[in-house]
Amino acid sequence: MDFNRIKEKLNILADAAKYDVSCSSSGSNRKNTNKGLGNASNGICHSYSEDGRCISLLKILLTNHCIYDCAYCVTRKSNDIKRAAFKIQEVVDLTIKFYRRNYIEGLFLSSGIFKDPDYTMERLIAVAKKLRLEENFNGYIHLKSIPGASDELMYEAGLYADRLSVNIEIPTVSGLKLLAPDKKHEDFAKPMLKVKNEIIRFKEERKLLKSTPKYAPAGQSTQMIVGATGESDKDVMYSANHFYKNFHMKRVYYSGYVPVSNDNRLPSIGTQVPMLRENRLYQTDWLLRFYGFSVQELLNAEYPNLDMDVDPKLSWALRNMQHFPVDVNKADISVLARIPGVGMTSVHKIMKARKFRKLDWDHLKKMGVALNRAKYFILCDSRHWERRDLDPQRIKGLILSTSYGKFRPQYSNQLSLFN
Repeated sequence: MDFNRIKEKLNILADAAKYDVSCSSSGSNRKNTNKGLGNASNGICHSYSEDGRCISLLKILLTNHCIYDCAYCVTRKSNDIKRAAFKIQEVVDLTIKFYRRNYIEGLFLSSGIFKDPDYTMERLIAVAKKLRLEENFNGYIHLKSIPGASDELMYEAGLYADRLSVNIEIPTVSGLKLLAPDKKHEDFAKPMLKVKNEIIRFKEERKLLKSTPKYAPAGQSTQMIVGATGESDKDVMYSANHFYKNFHMKRVYYSGYVPVSNDNRLPSIGTQVPMLRENRLYQTDWLLRFYGFSVQELLNAEYPNLDMDVDPKLSWALRNMQHFPVDVNKADISVLARIPGVGMTSVHKIMKARKFRKLDWDHLKKMGVALNRAKYFILCDSRHWERRDLDPQRIKGLILSTSYGKFRPQYSNQLSLFN
């Protein structure tokens, strides 16, 4: 083995994989059997980078050669970059050696598309198959499904991978046609539908026959690039909502576009990556999945874009003051979940604690309620901080004046109007 060449490939193909953020490994519970290597239990990704992305997986491309020329992609065929490709056995060896040195806890394997989708998918599956059957590796494996791959290959992939994912890439049909004319949205939807149906089928069969193998036990996910085209936040979240409802996605990931080419269809190189917007989309996603909001409540024709100054729950509350104030000692759980500054953990604490006594501000603070936001929207067993007759803009200004966070420097200068 030429170690210098392997190291060079690793540098090239690990760097090329950094643009894919959908590398979560939650949801799998593959057990270690026959004294094999690894155990893909919940919480495997317990190490994160500063911006919140998981870093505990060996995250690489099988190759950065690609037959497509997607304008937003660094590995597009027209881009003059250094190319490399791993052999199947090289990826297997790297995974096992890194695991034994405690560098990683699993593998996240993607690839550029070379020759055709089926050929590329076959090689990705071959890596996972060798790890499972020859190396007895029980650690976490996430395979990126290749758009356009056959149903037979998608079926096989789910037998060896813990999670599968197909990146939808651009959230709108028109945007994909503009930037990647060789691709079609239906090529992404086909493998997603196959995986969804197989997951359902295998779960039903396991109810009858316990020896039925698991199929993609951590489900499937997808990723959308944000800011490459002129899509609104409404376009992004309506698309995400579609994938959650119709394909049973575990997660939809949002990746702020990193300018990688001088192309008049795209933001120019040097344009700031929309990290704050990306953060707001994740917050909106959280509200849809865990707080009972519908996408139409948060984004619609009247409000097609999220407020960058405040989080989406607070933004919704300021637009719907008729629902407030809420009495935390009487409101049901669905109403409590809509109060700005009150997370679901605090909601459940409130529901339990108020069985024994009426709650005041001190109780709420101890439960983790962010009173700098919540106090304008709730009533409790106290006369302190009685609701004042404040309009939404004034409330927003008061909250911003006491807010801090990593995106604070990017907030609007409008804050000075309320000082």
